[in-house]
Amino acid sequence: MEDYEAILDRVLGILTTGQDPTKNPTSEIKPTVRPVTSSSAIPVGLSNRHVHLSDQAVAKLFGTGHRLTPMKDLSQPGQYACQECVTLCGPKGVIEKVRVLGPTRSETQVEILQGDTFKLGVKGTIRLSGDLTDTAGITLVGPKGSLELEKGVIVAQRHIHMLPQDAERFNVRNGEIVSIKISGIRGGTLDNVAIRVDEKAGLECHIDTEEGNAFGLTPKSTVEIIK
Repeated sequence: MEDYEAILDRVLGILTTGQDPTKNPTSEIKPTVRPVTSSSAIPVGLSNRHVHLSDQAVAKLFGTGHRLTPMKDLSQPGQYACQECVTLCGPKGVIEKVRVLGPTRSETQVEILQGDTFKLGVKGTIRLSGDLTDTAGITLVGPKGSLELEKGVIVAQRHIHMLPQDAERFNVRNGEIVSIKISGIRGGTLDNVAIRVDEKAGLECHIDTEEGNAFGLTPKSTVEIIK
């Protein structure tokens, strides 16, 4: 057993220099590990099926004078999930309790998953939000009435919301189509991801729950633009 003075010298050496004087200093040299940077990481937002309603649609489905009831704020500034839900009715089937998102819009828009198209019997055109030309229609049912839409059903194209300064940082522009890298045991790459630049946007990559599940994504996941 080492004597007291030897032990004391060893402890003082470690406290003073950070090295054990009884060992060969060269044997303790380790490669420098750089800290992981998150400058290229973009948060993921997983999107389930949902509905955006116009003021006229709200009155038709929930009654004249009804106002949407905010339940939870979403990541994009000013947007929120509502307490209200509707039923989607297609030629082949229905999907109940589909969440309404607020605030109201000028046009009613129904965003479904690709798998929903088979259950409902409607065509799911892949579009960015707001691009409703030549899209399928559907019937919405609420507690106070129903509404038959001639158009408005889309499967949302994967996209990334960002501020102008984010676009400059990532060297991308509004409307550009990029690819993204997803890490993890089920990771991979996704192409055809649209860049959406807006002064009021929050940095987030929106992917629907079907694609998210396939890649093992969670609300804590991030992706990286690889172009």
